[in-house]
Amino acid sequence: MLTKRIIPCLDCDLQVPEGRVVKGVEFKEIKYAGNPVELATKYYNDGADEIVILDITASHERRETMADVIEKLTENVFIPICVGGGIRKVDDYIKMLKAGADKCSTNTAAIHNPDLINDASKVVGSQACVIGIDAKRRYVENPSDAPDKNVIEIKHPRSTDKSDYCWFDCSIYGGREFTGIDAISWAQECESRGAGEILLTSMDGDGTKEGYDLDLTKAINDAIDIPVIASGGVGNPEDIKKAFQETDVSAALAASIFHFGEYPVPVVKEYLNNNGINVRL
Repeated sequence: MLTKRIIPCLDCDLQVPEGRVVKGVEFKEIKYAGNPVELATKYYNDGADEIVILDITASHERRETMADVIEKLTENVFIPICVGGGIRKVDDYIKMLKAGADKCSTNTAAIHNPDLINDASKVVGSQACVIGIDAKRRYVENPSDAPDKNVIEIKHPRSTDKSDYCWFDCSIYGGREFTGIDAISWAQECESRGAGEILLTSMDGDGTKEGYDLDLTKAINDAIDIPVIASGGVGNPEDIKKAFQETDVSAALAASIFHFGEYPVPVVKEYLNNNGINVRL
């Protein structure tokens, strides 16, 4: 049995030259969380399996991502690094891999130009081509109200005043714009074009500490055969355990519980191991 991966996520911007890690709630209410190089080094020493670094303003600001930060960060961090934000063309993949990254995550650019997935996977390999999907629930009264979407019946309500059915809407530009693209169909297309992994974030769950959106996570994971990283909403180790027990995702990503010292990586892994989840200790 493959071990499940625990992945700290560093949401970064370039408000200062060396970059800074920030954290928000539902992609808003941003607050400072630390220095990316220092935090990445800490998580590596703590036993994290991978680290995801997302430049959350690069696409919105139409600038290149933080290659200089990645070069410094990877000097003393020897686990897989996935970088996202501002990856618009195949040359950007090559640049970030040369800077020390192992994978690149693309969201906005891939939706605008799906052929980028085909091109990038051929040049750098599917294993380095990760697609980020930031999805939000769109409630409907009946499945027939959205005939062109993958409407699911909700098993894990996140609000008691909503319908029992929803579909998932893909967002771009760091959650600033919605596309009307069905997340399940998009994940399937990404796989068919050569993506090697999906980084799946629930916008409804992001930063809320109410747990992963297991309806979203299971729906995407069951629809494709490539690995899925669950993201958005972790409040405690039990949330991660539920994701692994109730879905077949390959990895669980978290930010707040790690950044602010609530549940360090070793504590999370020990809890999972004690509850029958196969993790690398």
